[in-house]
Amino acid sequence: MTPRFDLVGLVVSDMAASLAFYRRLGLDVPAGADGESHVEVALPGGLRLAWDTVETVRSFDPGWTPPRGGSRVELAFACDDPADVDNLYADLTRAGHTGHREPWDAVWGQRYALVQDPDGNTVALFAPLPDARSDSGPDSSTES
Repeated sequence: MTPRFDLVGLVVSDMAASLAFYRRLGLDVPAGADGESHVEVALPGGLRLAWDTVETVRSFDPGWTPPRGGSRVELAFACDDPADVDNLYADLTRAGHTGHREPWDAVWGQRYALVQDPDGNTVALFAPLPDARSDSGPDSSTES
């Protein structure tokens, strides 16, 4: 049997705050999920994104502790065009989310910005620059 990549899971300290953040990014998270201890949504292409509260994770892994020294995961969201990157970054930071790096024109041909979700995970926003190749940036391969 060959394993199949199926789910990305995030451990959250405040489910409602985390779900509100990802709803702003366009994910269709059920409205009544804010008080749940485990939430999943199906993403295009069949992959799933899940959120678990710290308490839920500790129920099956009592020794779990949050990572220290920054995030080692980046979730990247493709935007339709460079203006959408700027607008979404502004919307998220106006809503009180931490901007990590304001939008810039990256050398690999994308408009790029970094923001943090409520638990400090890095979230990239990107769109191809006009006349730039879309397969030359960090979000076009398996590396991040």
